[in-house]
Amino acid sequence: MTIQEIQEEIISDFSVMGSWEDKYEYIIQLGKELPLIAEEYKTPDNLIKGCQSRVWLHTELKDGKLFFTGDSDAVITKGLVSLMIYVLSGHTPQEIAAADIYFIDAIGLSSHLSPTRSNGLLSMLKQMKLYSIAYQAKINQQ
Repeated sequence: MTIQEIQEEIISDFSVMGSWEDKYEYIIQLGKELPLIAEEYKTPDNLIKGCQSRVWLHTELKDGKLFFTGDSDAVITKGLVSLMIYVLSGHTPQEIAAADIYFIDAIGLSSHLSPTRSNGLLSMLKQMKLYSIAYQAKINQQ
């Protein structure tokens, strides 16, 4: 699926949930299903700056596509990491760099997060896009 199709799927999933309590439970469940990042990648270099919780994000380039793994020490944040990885992992650096990430606002997430969590989510998105730009530059140099 394309990044846009994945976002539309998330918007559809969230639209059938009635309350924000249900939505938060879903986000927490996503975090529980997040594949664990290898301990060797839980380094200061992989910590996302700007997050209130500790969030690690590791990126690998395989067959021209970026794959992200991540973790957090907070359950809701871990679910947010899972959402971002689901949307962006498995796409080319160019697709990620050019992607318009609109699902966050479309599902109302930005208005239901605390300011610090919202800033952390934006920091995570910014870092994922920076990784994609760096890998794109690396590919272009080869």
